[in-house]
Amino acid sequence: MNNAEKINFISKWIENYSSKNDISTLVIGISGGIDSAVTSTLSAKTGLKTIVVSMPILDHQILNLRGTNHITWLKDNFSNVESIDVNLSDVFSSFKSALDKNNSEHGYANSQARLRMTTLYQIAASNNGIVVGTGNKVEDFGIGFYTKYGDGGVDISPIADCLKTEVWDMAKELGINQEIIDAPPTDGLWNDGRSDEDQVGLSYEEIEEAMLNENSINRKKYLEIRSKNIHKMEPIPVCIIPK
Repeated sequence: MNNAEKINFISKWIENYSSKNDISTLVIGISGGIDSAVTSTLSAKTGLKTIVVSMPILDHQILNLRGTNHITWLKDNFSNVESIDVNLSDVFSSFKSALDKNNSEHGYANSQARLRMTTLYQIAASNNGIVVGTGNKVEDFGIGFYTKYGDGGVDISPIADCLKTEVWDMAKELGINQEIIDAPPTDGLWNDGRSDEDQVGLSYEEIEEAMLNENSINRKKYLEIRSKNIHKMEPIPVCIIPK
């Protein structure tokens, strides 16, 4: 399936799911990254009301500007797109103050993603909508590089069967802003602006190669990362009481 066919297939899949479940609105968080840019564009192509939501927390001006530029591009190209800007900086500051000594830096990074998830679901509930996930196959089902009940908390996941390189290819086909295509992937959850590669230790190209090739020199590291996050990809453990 070429890029154009893949794009049409995914957009039609979103449209069919929404129709089947009497959903009138698609809600997507915009981060300034490639995954949310592609997913929001695929959603907009359905013709359904598409609400794109900017939710800045940390002062990442370049990342936030890329997101704003993408929202402008979407609204210029699709009449069914609406935007909402929800600044969560004060909410996050209050959250941190309330937690006092429970101040895990990693926990606070994940809490940002969970605050955004809560925001998206509130907007979806107010508009007969669903939250559209932006995770790809490498992050969601390869190494589990996402926040459990944060950006992993969604109703549908249109690009979760697409490798990261396939997402980049679709972005080019869709005409996504070049600044987003060229930007190093980052989750934007850290004050120092660290990239995904800084956190994981491998580039997405290296991860994909390790996923697909058992003899890859990066296979061992890939499996180590995956093993730490496999709990995110499996159902919640349930204690079954013997009859």
